[in-house]
Amino acid sequence: MAQVNGRGGQHGRRALAALGAATALAAVAAAPATAAQAQEGKPATGQRYVALGDSYTSAPGVPEQSGGDCARSSVNYPTLAAKAMGIGSFKDVSCSGAKTDDMWRAQGDNPPQLNTLGRTTRLVTVGIGGNDIGFGDIIGTCAQLSVSDPAGDPCRKKFTAGGADELTKRIADTAPKIAKVLKDVHKRAPYARVVLVGYPAIMPDDGVGCFPSVPIAAGDVPYLRDTEKRLNAMLKEQARKAGVRYADTYAPTVGHDVCKSTADRWIEGARPENPAAPFHPNAKGESAMATAVLPALGHKS
Repeated sequence: MAQVNGRGGQHGRRALAALGAATALAAVAAAPATAAQAQEGKPATGQRYVALGDSYTSAPGVPEQSGGDCARSSVNYPTLAAKAMGIGSFKDVSCSGAKTDDMWRAQGDNPPQLNTLGRTTRLVTVGIGGNDIGFGDIIGTCAQLSVSDPAGDPCRKKFTAGGADELTKRIADTAPKIAKVLKDVHKRAPYARVVLVGYPAIMPDDGVGCFPSVPIAAGDVPYLRDTEKRLNAMLKEQARKAGVRYADTYAPTVGHDVCKSTADRWIEGARPENPAAPFHPNAKGESAMATAVLPALGHKS
């Protein structure tokens, strides 16, 4: 979810926000075009299963990486789901840093993600929305503010200083963008089962966090947790309105957040100890997301 990159080249190497010594993630922007016709803006023929999304789908930093600056992992949740279902005709066009607009526009050399869909497509997963609310920059801002007030809630105060919660407004403003994406998915892939995928548990589901190992002030941990829950609630509602399935990846990942031990952590913190981007799922996290997505795709274990 957190924005790891921009749209190729210089923008594709924008650092992921973090505090002080938190390592910047060299990121991502574009995979090779799927076909000349896709580059020209014409619909591709369509794979049986197509995965669309941002960095929580592509899994930057999780080995093995491919997809150029888009930083796709060979064990991200769509790839694992495709393998579990025995799907040979599969295309993952997720790209780190993607926003809803990137469904229709190129990221670097990567054609618009929606161009991969076609009338032969039967399954589609969509994981998008976090970058539209600017979650990467939000995390960076909260981390920086926490230095001066680690026991307080400086980030919450900043985003509510005008008398209303700016992040709540951003989520509300993103809702029609999600609706537009889902509508166009239906238009381009009319026979596909579509699954909108939520975001996993980043912050602890209770308590005040683990400052300074994860540099978020005690009072801002519940604020960010509640913000993510509001984002997921919006996504679930948009899925309902569009008549598509919603995959809850939050509940199955509770207890494996950024504050857990290295062995139990599925979402890495500011200084990843397992291969992954900061504040993103590692291989275990992507596996847990795949497990949550498979039933929505119609897979029966």
